[in-house]
Amino acid sequence: MNKIHSVAIVGCGLMGTGLAEVCARAGFVTTAIRATAGDASVPRYKVLQSLERSVQKGKLDPDARDRAVSLLSFSADLEAAEHADLIIETAVESLSAKQALFARIEHVVGDDAILASNTSSLRLGAIAEKMKNPERMLGLHFFSPVQVMKLVEIGRTTLTAPWVIESAVRFCNKLGKSPIVLGDDPGYVVNRLLVPYILHAIETLECKVASPEDIDSAMKLGCGHPMGPLMLADLIGLDIVFAMARSLAQEHNDSRFHPPSLLRRLVLANQLGRKTMRGFYDYTGDQPVANPEVFAFDAPIAPSQVVS
Repeated sequence: MNKIHSVAIVGCGLMGTGLAEVCARAGFVTTAIRATAGDASVPRYKVLQSLERSVQKGKLDPDARDRAVSLLSFSADLEAAEHADLIIETAVESLSAKQALFARIEHVVGDDAILASNTSSLRLGAIAEKMKNPERMLGLHFFSPVQVMKLVEIGRTTLTAPWVIESAVRFCNKLGKSPIVLGDDPGYVVNRLLVPYILHAIETLECKVASPEDIDSAMKLGCGHPMGPLMLADLIGLDIVFAMARSLAQEHNDSRFHPPSLLRRLVLANQLGRKTMRGFYDYTGDQPVANPEVFAFDAPIAPSQVVS
């Protein structure tokens, strides 16, 4: 049975850096590896900055910060995952890209290493079908921000070995998370319910039923949600929402997951939410305000611009 002491995170976006921080804070030797070429000092700076903010807010003891930093390393070379007990992939939401990445990871790591994908919208079995040892592959779907969100959806294929699931549950518990074990249904529980909700909110805005602020206020004050669906979409990243919607629409052949035109147009304009400072809201000022450009996307666009 695999005892997880060291973790490699492949992919250093918002999810990957958050996961690297959480793993190091929980006492795991942690290596964050860029999934694409680039300077590894950039994600390192993001994680160290996040740890420092926690110290300043009184949520983390300076000694605990220093211990976490001592367990962290960053690399742009996949070979850095060679000795990890658990490898978690958080790369681009593309089946072909993930299949190719897992083939590379299998070539690098030991035979007993557990391989996990953070995907929830792609079918795990499809990712694993080209692996040499698919029995050691599973899904570990964390939620953003990883430092705060407690749920982890653990997905298993028909080939995933029981010891892999048991090791993953213990790992999640040590992170202070609450895991639930599911099958290989794209979307699992949360995104199967959440994505249509967000898409319907976008359609409601697209139909000019209400402003972004009023749609979000209605769901917060009327349904007790901590955050409205449009601001939540901005937090997740509109490109991520779009990719999940497109993948789930294909997997389930269900119109509820069809991306609205407004979402497509914002993605085309690279207005992806908080990470680009504009999405449904504009984050360039002291407080978020509705993005005045949103309804400028009502104008027709050329077929060559359409994201399929």
